Amino acid sequence: MYTTFQQHLQLDTPTLETLLALDLDTFVALPAVNDLLGSLDTTLLRDTLTDAGQILAQQLPPFYDWLKSELGVERVPDSPDHATKWVVGFLNKKESLNNLVELHRPVPKKALERSIPRLVSAFDGVVETNVRQEWQKAVAALCLVLMVGAAPTT
Repeated sequence: MYTTFQQHLQLDTPTLETLLALDLDTFVALPAVNDLLGSLDTTLLRDTLTDAGQILAQQLPPFYDWLKSELGVERVPDSPDHATKWVVGFLNKKESLNNLVELHRPVPKKALERSIPRLVSAFDGVVETNVRQEWQKAVAALCLVLMVGAAPTT
């Protein structure tokens, strides 16, 4: 997970550790976090949303099966539609980060940690470098938010 965040968000280990130790409200209020989220090329992401949706439609069902069978996550979506709709809503500023976190709270923190590299790598096959990198950065950034907002491991 750290390697994924370092590679796609250009965050070093001490910075990641600091960010992951914050509560969600403090994290979201940080100027650096707003800068990170604001640095996403939303025009490019919107323009390539159809292609990303096709990738998610192909990659998410096996990912969901893996979450259930390997990580023991009980509640996984029936289809990839929710992820695609959420990304569209986020890019169109209709979905909030708090809503994203609440939807994923039931997922155990260890499962989130293990799943992030695999989810970000769903875009590895995108040929256009700038499109691949921007989608991986966007997914990694949203996953970082999920990790900060994850319920503490008991």
